[in-house]
Amino acid sequence: MRHEIAKHQPPGRSAEQVADRLHSAAIHLLRRVRKQDTAMGEGPARLSALSVLVFGGPMSLGQLAAAEQVRPPTMTRIVTGLERGKLGERVPDPGDARRVQIRATAKGVRLMQRGRKARIEYLARQLEQLTKDELSTLGEAVEVLQRVLQSWT
Repeated sequence: MRHEIAKHQPPGRSAEQVADRLHSAAIHLLRRVRKQDTAMGEGPARLSALSVLVFGGPMSLGQLAAAEQVRPPTMTRIVTGLERGKLGERVPDPGDARRVQIRATAKGVRLMQRGRKARIEYLARQLEQLTKDELSTLGEAVEVLQRVLQSWT
């Protein structure tokens, strides 16, 4: 797959050069789109953990901490905040009654859906400035990126 993608690169652009530019663009894109999250009234750490639960399903505190790349004590504080806001809850693990899972509440799901909608609408407004050809090219690039991401483990 790597060879197949590489043969479509314009001359003079190495994978490292493209990766460098993509990395920078992705960071800037994420920062700008995340500005829409301030209207939700929750901090970025809670929103990020809630997003993992909403779009990934219930999981243990340890799994959630690993997904968010934080230590379990930090995730405990984040989950406590989600519980206070009635956005997340601890429920018995269906496979092991001695354990609990963290899951998003209906309120948490609604909040994330509204937030995602706001970010997508904001981004779409920015993309409306592109020509049809540019938008088509960007769409094709997104498909290539999704294909690359599917092969990652």
